Amino acid sequence: MKQPTFFLSHGGGPWPFMDGDYRRAHARLEAALQALPATLPEQPRAILMVSAHWEEAAFTVSTSPAPGLLYDYGGFPPHTYALRYPAPGDPALAERVAARVAAAGLPVARDAGRGLDHGAFCTLVPMHPQADMPVVQLSLRQGLDPAEHLALGRALAPLRDDGVLILGSGFSFHNLRLYGPAGREPSAQFDAWLQTALPAPEGRAGRLQAWARAPAARLAHPREEHLLPLMVAAGAAEGDAATCIYHETGFFGGVTASSFRFG
Repeated sequence: MKQPTFFLSHGGGPWPFMDGDYRRAHARLEAALQALPATLPEQPRAILMVSAHWEEAAFTVSTSPAPGLLYDYGGFPPHTYALRYPAPGDPALAERVAARVAAAGLPVARDAGRGLDHGAFCTLVPMHPQADMPVVQLSLRQGLDPAEHLALGRALAPLRDDGVLILGSGFSFHNLRLYGPAGREPSAQFDAWLQTALPAPEGRAGRLQAWARAPAARLAHPREEHLLPLMVAAGAAEGDAATCIYHETGFFGGVTASSFRFG
């Protein structure tokens, strides 16, 4: 049965492995991620994860049968640099992904050694705490061209019919200097644009390619790597309507944050 695709706001650092106020700040996001698997038409056979935290010269797919974790953050408690999330990889799926990217005329490479970064595992831990779902990760491409990432999504779309769940993991607002009250207004403005730009598939690709002209766009994303996973999820579900599945207006002191489902 055909799977939907998702753009997920993934939160900060290794939050699912922490306690206290930092963990509680993610409570609504955590609940939304925990609820996601039950909304699917059937259990996926694997997850294809596109994270904001991996960029390469070519779209690069992880081929390891047992990927580790990449602790790509700083300033967190010591235990967060010895985490384990032993989800299996899926080398056969990785090769299918590489073949589809190449067939679309897009540059592709393979990486057998890279682990899952926190953009990947911070969404996976609440969704699949038993680490029993095969995961393949796919990078963004340097240059961060929206049209190219929409095209990547289109190339991957047939995988949905084979039970592959395509997840784009980023954040709907990503300006670290404005987290807190200073981010309240720009995050609300940009989020309001997302809420109108995404639901209807007609013309959505054009709206996304012109995202930098949206209200407060460059305040919301001074650098767009946390928005580009949205392009992949939307491209892979080009004819499908989108719905908001997570939304809050007080994340980390006032930021508006959202996640979306396509299909």
